[in-house]
Amino acid sequence: MSERAWHEQGLRDAALAGDARAWRLLVEQHQDAVRRYLAWRLGGCLSTLDDLAQESWLIAARSLRRFAPDRGAFQHWLFGIAANVCRNHLRSRRRSKQQPLPEHLEPSETPVQHEQAERVAQALAELPEHYERLLRAKYFEEASVECIAQTEGQTIKAIESMLTRARAAFRESYQRETS
Repeated sequence: MSERAWHEQGLRDAALAGDARAWRLLVEQHQDAVRRYLAWRLGGCLSTLDDLAQESWLIAARSLRRFAPDRGAFQHWLFGIAANVCRNHLRSRRRSKQQPLPEHLEPSETPVQHEQAERVAQALAELPEHYERLLRAKYFEEASVECIAQTEGQTIKAIESMLTRARAAFRESYQRETS
């Protein structure tokens, strides 16, 4: 077991045993990353960021027992939860198609920027999970193609091809959102 997995398993087990300090440490170590990830998934539309982050943490707390440190990093597990929370939020907004803009936008956000951000978020939400994961690694985590290939257990050429397909799928999804 890796040092990361060993550390995260210890924190998980302590938190499950009721150690509030262990849970607080997990939150402190990852809360900024979860917020940045959600901001990216929301296309920069920050009006719902706090609510979605809070919902992600609540789900993580309730399902902490399911986190398996030997299968992946806590942060990536959290990103999976946040992605599902984001998808559910966007589906809900889509079902009520003409839902008005939030009562307050962030000071730096115009209605046009908000609408564009929602289209980006919808396009990301429609992607297959493996495409979203590759785009996240490349553009959110700013990992090199070589690093992604190593993590995914693929060749560099295979990752380059998959990234090309992921970008094309995003473009197609985004264009559907704008038409």
